[in-house]
Amino acid sequence: MPIARIIDYETTGVPEDEAPEVIELGYTDVNIDSRALGASWQSFARPRGVIPAVTKAVHHITEADVADAPEARELFDLLAVNDPQYFVAHNAKFEQHFTPDMGIPWICTMKVARIVWPDAPGHSNQVLRYWLDLPCDAARADPPHRALPDAYVTAHLFIALLDHKTPDEMVHISKYPALLKVMNFGKHRGTTFEAAPLDYLEWIRDKSEMDEDTKFSARYWIAKRRNGNDNAN
Repeated sequence: MPIARIIDYETTGVPEDEAPEVIELGYTDVNIDSRALGASWQSFARPRGVIPAVTKAVHHITEADVADAPEARELFDLLAVNDPQYFVAHNAKFEQHFTPDMGIPWICTMKVARIVWPDAPGHSNQVLRYWLDLPCDAARADPPHRALPDAYVTAHLFIALLDHKTPDEMVHISKYPALLKVMNFGKHRGTTFEAAPLDYLEWIRDKSEMDEDTKFSARYWIAKRRNGNDNAN
């Protein structure tokens, strides 16, 4: 029975911050053959440092919630229980940053969704949840920005993606930057990258907080235009 394990973490910060830590882990399994949901699991994790107020405002996890929990390093091995064939996460680069290498291939549902549904109004798991009308049970899907509910929503998204790509195709897509079609942010929302003003593409390329797919797409179309102009001359 091939299993994809859909994983989500809540943390004290993002990888670019100083020493961010995992404070909640959750997963929901998907049987790839039957596309049925399977086992689920959740645990708090006690950080060594503080939980900043800005991250509490996102997930509402406090020091009291994690006071009696084990540290995350004591919990990561549980992610490999029952030998899942794939780890899956939405923006998997984030979860991969914190997870020890276990030799299990990763699938990023955000990257795959950007390829499969380029015209979606956004590619967060919650936007896709409503845009695709995924059959989520609200009692399990809410609140967002908690590990188990987010893993549950992403599990439904992964099942929807199986209509378009095999798991191995998703693994391949997840290894590389995705070439995006439409901007779903900023003053040029709804504009294709191909048609966006050059100076705006250059701004995206140089804006460090933009994700790798967005910056890759900007670089691609900047180079495409410059090569086109050179050829025209």
